[in-house]
Amino acid sequence: MEAAEIEAFIKEAMPDAQVQINDLAGDGNHYSARVISKAFKGLSRVRQHQLVYAALKGRMGGVLHALALETSAPDDSPNS
Repeated sequence: MEAAEIEAFIKEAMPDAQVQINDLAGDGNHYSARVISKAFKGLSRVRQHQLVYAALKGRMGGVLHALALETSAPDDSPNS
């Protein structure tokens, strides 16, 4: 699975998301992703990750072997 595909699935589910994908092993199977979205506001980290996995529509563990996630809601402070 290509990094661009992962990003596209996440952005389809969360259009406001800022997504950064890194191929950890150069094999197209092990990635890390940093996802920032308003959809995560007020949610636990586990629930945030579940939303990202749901966006991948069943590809996690199959086509996509490993995805290390870092998720957060955007910082709403006036200085950001």
